Amino acid sequence: MLPSLPTIILSIAIASLFGTLFHLLWGKSLKELIISWTSAVLGFILGQVLASAFGWSDVIIGELHPVAGSVFSWAAMALARQLKL
Repeated sequence: MLPSLPTIILSIAIASLFGTLFHLLWGKSLKELIISWTSAVLGFILGQVLASAFGWSDVIIGELHPVAGSVFSWAAMALARQLKL
């Protein structure tokens, strides 16, 4: 089942905030900003999908699992940085 539009918008907004913050702390170029943002969004989506699939009952805001999304978002950005993408 697809998430509602407000859930999608909130997810992208939170992931964008994380990607921007990560870039402000460790980024240097526009390419790194794009990679940070992309990996933040993809990580957040992965966290959402896994939390929904496995029924993780952490903090839930409507359909949104912000804790799982945040953890996977930061992990994806750290992985992208380590792989030097």
